[in-house]
Amino acid sequence: MKKIWLVFFCLLLLFNCENSKTKSQKPLSLIPENTEIIIKINSSESLENGLKNNSLIKAIKGYSQINEFETLISPIYQINKDYCLIAVSRNQKDSLEISYILPITKKVTTLDSIQGLKADSSFQNKVGIKKWLYNDKPLYSKVNKNLLFISSSVEIVEKTLNTDGKIDPDIEAIFKTSNKEKTVSIVINHRKDPNGFKILSDSTFNSYKFSNYSLIDCDISQNSILINGVTMASDSTKSLINVFKNLIPQENKITEVLPANTKNFTSITFNNYKTFRENLIKHGIQDSILDNSKIFENIVEAGYAKQEGSDAFILRSIDPSSTLENLNPTVSSDTYREIELHPLDDANSFINDFSPFVSIKSADHYINLDDFFVFSNDIEFLKSIISNYQSKNILAESKSYKDLKINLSDEASLLIYGNSSELNTLLNSNFTDDKKLDISNYKSSAIQFVYETDFAHIAAAFKTHKNKSDNNSVTEEFNISIGANLLMIPQLVKNHTNNQMNIVVQDINNNLYLISNQGKVYWKKQIEGGILGRIEQIDTYKNGRLQLVFNTSNRLYILDRNGKDVNNFPLKFQDNITQPVSVYDYDNNKNYRLLITQGKSVLMYDKNGEIVKGFKYKTANSTITSQPKHFRIARKDYIVFSNGNKLEILDRVGDSRIRVKENISFSDNEIYLYNNNFTTSTTNGELIEINQKGNVNHKNLNANTNHKIATTSKTLVILNENKLTIKSNTIDLDFGDYTQPKIYYIKDKIYVTVTDLQSKRGFLFDSQAKPIANFPVYANSELELNNIDKDNALEIVTKGDDDSIIVYEF
Repeated sequence: MKKIWLVFFCLLLLFNCENSKTKSQKPLSLIPENTEIIIKINSSESLENGLKNNSLIKAIKGYSQINEFETLISPIYQINKDYCLIAVSRNQKDSLEISYILPITKKVTTLDSIQGLKADSSFQNKVGIKKWLYNDKPLYSKVNKNLLFISSSVEIVEKTLNTDGKIDPDIEAIFKTSNKEKTVSIVINHRKDPNGFKILSDSTFNSYKFSNYSLIDCDISQNSILINGVTMASDSTKSLINVFKNLIPQENKITEVLPANTKNFTSITFNNYKTFRENLIKHGIQDSILDNSKIFENIVEAGYAKQEGSDAFILRSIDPSSTLENLNPTVSSDTYREIELHPLDDANSFINDFSPFVSIKSADHYINLDDFFVFSNDIEFLKSIISNYQSKNILAESKSYKDLKINLSDEASLLIYGNSSELNTLLNSNFTDDKKLDISNYKSSAIQFVYETDFAHIAAAFKTHKNKSDNNSVTEEFNISIGANLLMIPQLVKNHTNNQMNIVVQDINNNLYLISNQGKVYWKKQIEGGILGRIEQIDTYKNGRLQLVFNTSNRLYILDRNGKDVNNFPLKFQDNITQPVSVYDYDNNKNYRLLITQGKSVLMYDKNGEIVKGFKYKTANSTITSQPKHFRIARKDYIVFSNGNKLEILDRVGDSRIRVKENISFSDNEIYLYNNNFTTSTTNGELIEINQKGNVNHKNLNANTNHKIATTSKTLVILNENKLTIKSNTIDLDFGDYTQPKIYYIKDKIYVTVTDLQSKRGFLFDSQAKPIANFPVYANSELELNNIDKDNALEIVTKGDDDSIIVYEF
């Protein structure tokens, strides 16, 4: 059976366990002896959502091994765990055996409570092993001190629990390099499965053992799988990775000579060819009979590239004239675009020096393009390389490769690249099935190894790439499902770790999610009830790290970036909270005040959850009908809200600052500060502006009762039926069910958004009420606009289907 290192991404789709605080040393002591793969899940929420939404993993679900995995683990993933390790091995019949190691905590569900899992009472075992049946498939379990060990093999349970409890020092050492911030960590034991980790589809390359152990930390989002890790092999072992020992990685540059439509390439680099050759001989990969050191004395990079039906061998020299002289070129009159096509008599004598990294069998011509020498049997391929090189239609300049390189190092000992077709071939080589996958969006994928003193760093990227127009385009960046209907509109919040933006959203099960701008779920946390209004952010500790502040009908929460409660929060309330929490920072000194509204009453807390005793206002005459807002005008603070038909305007300690001279029939619109006046509207379609003396100015908007307004300090937007007015400019929309207009001021430009929930179209306008090109877009909620990543393009986040979030870039 072909090996399964990539299959395991699909295995994890079925397994869900919580982020662990348990030290991994003791669970590692129960790893079965013949384990080929060990998996540690660091973030179940990120893993569950990433695997459910990732398009590459969706594509490989059809491989037959997945059914075998699903059968083995389907009863186990129902357990709620604090920590879990998964070990995979194979028996003598080449069938998979899976084992689970779980610390026993209060959160672990007992096996007999899992639906469909039945205890086999007829099974008798002297050492207390229990047998379970799930769809007629057996599982065996045993408690060992504080650990629960479960396996599909009774022999594994018996043998493992009779071991001395010592941890393999190599496994322990490599596990210490894992990154707990990543979604999942995977250890591959190449000694138990020497040819199972296929990073090339070439059979010659795969005939060599690559390393002893590799650990990869994976981040999985909708459009990418990003991998970082290390691989280790002792110097005494004949492992392929050790041929780069005592060599300094160089910059991989052969993409500067390869056409943009190159199917795949392999690049190896070294600072000293003689040392590289000695390593090949030492590890039994090359013999010492032929010595072509003179030809390669100035070579720092060698590679192999393939296009449809053609391949080539490439060298990069730091002294091209000397290399050309060492090649002893034969004079030829055959040229193409003034580049000589040199004939070659005996290429095998030196091409084989780079086996197994180079798969080309022979070459009868070569060309010299600046620092590069390209060898091939196909003259038309060499001509194509020349023409693409001269027109700069090269892989190094392609957008998909540039996007891929963001996640890779510039210098690597070994770099392997493939387009979507080659990725399909590689996947088939790791599975028993031969399938044509729908992965055309994965235009560029790569894995690289950067050798250090006794190990090599691993980095890999499998990313989708969508062609984008340079101007006025709108592109769907990702569309992820969270598995339950959304309760709140997706909202953007600042990520203080990288000065970009994340997404927060709540589902109907009251789970709150923090999601990256790439669609990775950082965490999921169940809270008590639905969130009222928007989520705010504060810097509780005055150290630049931001926390989330929000309330439900009976809780006030402050959560840190990891979803953990801060200080004394959440605060619990007997009476219902009726408005979103208002967050004030009067003097911009991070001494925050949190104002809670309960019907007619307000309570003010500090950032530690303590009541602010100096705040005097307690109870209104009528129910407070708007979220209390804070405004500052000419160094004076104002707290403003409506109750009944009165507008309350208080100072920062809760005393009345302005007495409004009229009663107001408030509409459902918020209260704004517009032209230094407190501004809202009435049910009869009037704009109401209150100055600092309490005088009320009325302006007829000619609007119906259901009109909507929004303002900034200088801009007024009105939506009345199908007429949208921005400042003094009006545009007619189709009749529909429109959301509240929202105003954004970004990069000295005003944008206005509004969504028709009836037709599910989201609109974007400029300050002159002119539609932005390529809008409307599909949307099922308000649009939230910002620059959420490092580029200059703006993004929009909105609700898609009932359970999904869409991010557009324009």
